[in-house]
Amino acid sequence: MPVLELRLTPGESVVAETGQLGWLDDGVEIETTTVAAGADGVFDAALRSLGGGTFFMTRYESVSRPGTVAFPARLPGKIVQVPLGPGRSHLIQRHGFLAGLGNGHAWLELSGELSEYDLEPGQTMRVHPANVGLVESTVTYELGLVPGIKNKLFGGDGLFLLKLTGTGKIWLQSLSLPLLADALEPYLPNPEQASGVSLKLG
Repeated sequence: MPVLELRLTPGESVVAETGQLGWLDDGVEIETTTVAAGADGVFDAALRSLGGGTFFMTRYESVSRPGTVAFPARLPGKIVQVPLGPGRSHLIQRHGFLAGLGNGHAWLELSGELSEYDLEPGQTMRVHPANVGLVESTVTYELGLVPGIKNKLFGGDGLFLLKLTGTGKIWLQSLSLPLLADALEPYLPNPEQASGVSLKLG
């Protein structure tokens, strides 16, 4: 379970999605707003989210003395650092954005093991949407149906695949919250069954 821990000097700040904070010390001040991301160009301009992200963002700023702020990952996996700036735009999976500096870098949370591919011009890869972690904006994407009626009915892989076409780099993740929830669902208590169970004590 990786943790992103940043040491800020006076005047430095970092922007993160609301709810990502793990801990911070007294040297860091907090401001939650709906405009922090757009003002810094971190979330709106530099990164676009596949499936949407949170409406609120939080700025963590070192004002008068150095301070530390930490953002732990929600699932086992890796934290990936990507550069920000002109021509440095990415598509990220929902809730993958961990934190970012306005004119520096962004840190993204990707789950499980990562497979990285550099797609050549015109090269394509079809991927289950939940396994798409991070995609350079030079890669085009198109959502398509799984081919074949037998695949649709009996394949067990869902109805849709995301077609990614190069040129550009893609990061695919082996784990995601939707896939994890689907795998655990058969083993979770069923509220309807639980409501019909009575316990006799003594």
